[in-house]
Amino acid sequence: MTTDERNIAYFSMEIGLESAIPTYSGGLGVLAGDTLRAAADLGFPLVAVTLLHRRGYFHQRLDEHGQQIEQPVQWPIDDFLQPLLTRAAVHIEGRTVIIAAWKYEVIGCSGHRVPVYLLDTDLPENAPWDRELTHYLYGGDAHYRLCQEVVLGIGGLRMLRELGHATLSRFHMNEGHASFLSFELLRERARAAGREVADASDVEAVRQLCVFTTHTPVAAGHDRFPWEMIESVLGHLPEFALKNVFCCDGVVNMTYLALNLSHYVNGVAKRHGETTQRLFAKYQIDSITNGVHAATWTGPAFQRLFDRYIPGWREDNLSLRYAISIPTNEVWAAHEEQKDELLRIVNHTTNAGFDRDVLTLGFARRFTAYKRPGLLFQDLDRLNRIAADVGPLQILFAGKAHPHDQPGKELIRQVLEARQHVGNRIRIAFLENYDMDLARRITAGVDVWLNTPQPPLEASGTSGMKAAMNGVPSLSILDGWWIEGCIEDVTGWAIGEDHSPNKPDAQFLLHKLEQVVLPVFYRERLRFIEIMRHAIALNGAFFNTHRMMQQYATKAYLVDGSLNGVNHAPRTV
Repeated sequence: MTTDERNIAYFSMEIGLESAIPTYSGGLGVLAGDTLRAAADLGFPLVAVTLLHRRGYFHQRLDEHGQQIEQPVQWPIDDFLQPLLTRAAVHIEGRTVIIAAWKYEVIGCSGHRVPVYLLDTDLPENAPWDRELTHYLYGGDAHYRLCQEVVLGIGGLRMLRELGHATLSRFHMNEGHASFLSFELLRERARAAGREVADASDVEAVRQLCVFTTHTPVAAGHDRFPWEMIESVLGHLPEFALKNVFCCDGVVNMTYLALNLSHYVNGVAKRHGETTQRLFAKYQIDSITNGVHAATWTGPAFQRLFDRYIPGWREDNLSLRYAISIPTNEVWAAHEEQKDELLRIVNHTTNAGFDRDVLTLGFARRFTAYKRPGLLFQDLDRLNRIAADVGPLQILFAGKAHPHDQPGKELIRQVLEARQHVGNRIRIAFLENYDMDLARRITAGVDVWLNTPQPPLEASGTSGMKAAMNGVPSLSILDGWWIEGCIEDVTGWAIGEDHSPNKPDAQFLLHKLEQVVLPVFYRERLRFIEIMRHAIALNGAFFNTHRMMQQYATKAYLVDGSLNGVNHAPRTV
């Protein structure tokens, strides 16, 4: 496929391409990477744009007190990426900032390639401060973030044009960080028509080109910048005459900018779509539930098992439904192989003494307050009694707290402190520097996946989907994707009731462990394996990015925005 035949451009502030390429921080970036892997498998005519992040997110280390220490990530860029000679430019605070690009290709199971362009401002012709704009993912202050978003959205589109992508007909903004893309499209449209200021026809034309996916379920989580900062960074542009496209309550809200200039808007789970609809009531919000890339997140033992019983599953993820008939002894043997590999890493790294015969819970994700990693430890006396009376327990944690999230860092310390207050039938381990490689091993090797967010703050969540690819059932709060994926005692178990408050959730969690999960694991092994098979056949077969991308194709990419049944944002001019 030649450059000018690609017609879908995908913009994301972070993309998880490989563990050794630290251009992602967590779920949003890993989802973006899985999206591109699925697009490559399915042969989508797609190109992607992100930032280079020379210093990555950060390398995590914990000191003897459990305090998180962040260090910049050093990585050999030219070992993974191809430098391009093409240059683009943006203007920031009156300075011309030159942008270079590095190329990475995602190769699908059929050989189709999706090019990814990683933007880089670390060039000798740029001012020292401008050279660092593409260094740190989610680093710096609001001003730094705004300048990064100018590079991503405006600079990214200009780079695509310089590279010869002239026939792009869909632009997908993965979160509001890329919203300046739609602004630049508006400027392009007006200039092509010989107008200095865009008008209502330009707004409508750009709207038909753009797709916007929002992942943030609370209003405070959306990027907002004072109008004065916008004008300081971009200057006083003629396009700002359409102030009602950009402004809301006196600030530039990047989500509103994307909403106003997109013909299709979606949340990332059914519940999240409903929550987002309430936040932005005058817009029409659809939902496409996230997925994971099956071939990436299935461990090696289960890959071999699927190859034997479900040939072609990599190309046709829906065929994983046939996992329901894989012999139970082979399912358990594959699981034990992956669990053994994980426990070797845990014991070598932490000296925790994890045992393959003990039920192992996995909790690995960003450490922040709403994820509630300490929910399991709210009643340590009862937890100790359960382990003594019903069966021993091992709990494996991993995850990073944002460098500015002091409560999140404190949660890590509290989890490690809990080791001093549990009996000898409970073991706790924390693996440092959570990344994609470690995530693959954890989701493939634990016995049960634990997720305890505070509803409705889990937009979707994908870690439990990765676990399901390996037959690992979830024990989770009914929020995000789990509302759709949970069939009680069939694919896993729910904690509490829908939107139950904090304290009862802890009680429900301990109750479910004591009365259901531990007994079925220790006393009804065949029933546990049946749940494992259903986790693959029902959840693995559906919650994957092949299904997700096919939904984007039919709902957002391959339909004319003027056709009936397509969501529209309301006209703003």
